[in-house]
Amino acid sequence: MGNSIYKFLCGVCSDLSDAAFQPHGGDASVAALGRDILEFQRTKQVPEGLSRHVVSSAAAQANCAPAHKPQGVKFELHTLPVDAKAVADGDTVTVYVDTNDAPSEIKKAAAERTKARAARNYPTADALQKTIAAAGYRMVPNAKGVEVLAKKYRIRLSGIDAPESAMPYGKEATEALLKLVEGKCLTVHVYNTDRYGRSVGDLHVGGVFVQEQMLKKGFAWHYTAYDKRPELAKWQSQAQAARKGLWAASKPQEPWEYRKAKRNGNA
Repeated sequence: MGNSIYKFLCGVCSDLSDAAFQPHGGDASVAALGRDILEFQRTKQVPEGLSRHVVSSAAAQANCAPAHKPQGVKFELHTLPVDAKAVADGDTVTVYVDTNDAPSEIKKAAAERTKARAARNYPTADALQKTIAAAGYRMVPNAKGVEVLAKKYRIRLSGIDAPESAMPYGKEATEALLKLVEGKCLTVHVYNTDRYGRSVGDLHVGGVFVQEQMLKKGFAWHYTAYDKRPELAKWQSQAQAARKGLWAASKPQEPWEYRKAKRNGNA
């Protein structure tokens, strides 16, 4: 199809090759469009000059998120790039989502903050930032580095429980999660909200299921009390058999038992 369109646009009647990219008549801009179409047909990559107008090809989008939402998903989030401070531990991450449905007063505060920063009126900008943050929003850079008004969500990864920070492998679990998500835009499938107000869900980034990686690397337990998906149990078993991560210890303590002991003053 690409060859046919290119021939039509550029007046090329012979077979195309890399050496035959010059149009035989016709407008140069039309010829350029023909070349772009042919290049996409060959490589499935958006041509450099068009990349700023196109998010991604259909194939790329298919690779970045699961094809089907799991049963029980209430809603889906598409986050802005995650920063290093967003990962509190191995099973919790704070994300921000670009939003157009913020209250009018918050949108107004965001606009005034931008003006105040441009005028270097930082005390006013800081005061407006507090107003924005108190409502659960924040000015966050998007993938192009432009600040946008975004809503904050704390995400508790469904189905896994990572070591607490003070436990063996707690630091390693946090670093493993950070490595998976830092600087990335995530797709979050949210199932419900826990008693701490966190959204409980699955994280996906670039075709990778984050919980799967945490379990396979041995930096989390399958949290069977809240999620009985068999694939999670399988991935934990694989890590156990290979003695990866926390499974290198002879008797690793479960995080829920650690928290229970801590509540009872026995940690």
